[in-house]
Amino acid sequence: MKSILINTVKISAAAILAVLCAQAMGLDFAVSAGIVAILSVQPTKKETLRTALARLLAFAAALAISITLFNLLGFSLPVFFLYLVIFILVCQWQKWISAMAMDSVLISHFLSFGKTGIPEVTNEILLFLIGVGFGILVNIFLHKKTNYIEELKSKTDNQIKLVLARMAARIKNPALPDYDGSCFTSLNQSIFTAKKQAEENFNNQFSKKDTFDSRYLEMRENQTKILYEMYKAVSKIRDVPSTASLLSDFLEKVATEYHKDNDVKSLLEELALIRDKMKTLPLPQSRAEFEDRANLFILMERLQDFLQIKRNFML
Repeated sequence: MKSILINTVKISAAAILAVLCAQAMGLDFAVSAGIVAILSVQPTKKETLRTALARLLAFAAALAISITLFNLLGFSLPVFFLYLVIFILVCQWQKWISAMAMDSVLISHFLSFGKTGIPEVTNEILLFLIGVGFGILVNIFLHKKTNYIEELKSKTDNQIKLVLARMAARIKNPALPDYDGSCFTSLNQSIFTAKKQAEENFNNQFSKKDTFDSRYLEMRENQTKILYEMYKAVSKIRDVPSTASLLSDFLEKVATEYHKDNDVKSLLEELALIRDKMKTLPLPQSRAEFEDRANLFILMERLQDFLQIKRNFML
């Protein structure tokens, strides 16, 4: 809802300012400048500029075609229809699809003028430039949503922390209720939403290309894939083997220290010590204990991968 209101204000402002500017300059059909502005506003700065360039080329073609036809065949509806056929053909050939309606509205003014002299052509060029100009101007002030992306990244991190904490609890209590993996649905949705916002922020930059947010979320997405493998190993544990407390306590520590600035070096070192300690413990005494410890070993291997992904990112 917030983004809808922001876009409403942004597009309305572009249209209103364009109309007022055209009126102040004494242009005919000033309202058309507002229509051009509405059609010129795109979701990001990059798209707005790319679309504006295509429409400028299309408008030049529209002027050339219409001026030629009107002056050769007269200012009538059949001639305007002929212009439409030729212009639409050119637009489809050049992939200027979005320019067809906007430019044709401006060209239709020549029917009312009944001529294509310098004043009339200048009027249409100015309407076009004012409309497109205000569309671009509004998007220039569309700043990167830094606070929002940080909020989305923090939400994702907190969800991962919760998954880790639940894993630690499940190892100590195989009867933990609602341990069904449903949390991954909301986690994946959070990552998807954050990645979309990161992409929008990236496209709203003109000069410097800051890719940190996109790379950070890709890292978290890769960790989440490993996290799901960890969940599958933990969910197979049926009892509490003698090695359970080692990994459970360590998972709680990882969950506690899980934040964007942690380079996880100390955590990897501690995990290596846990691995060495587990090698010195007595062998399992039953098949059930063997299977549970095997799943804990799988968990430990995946946890190593989970932490290494973050370590590589920080390096």
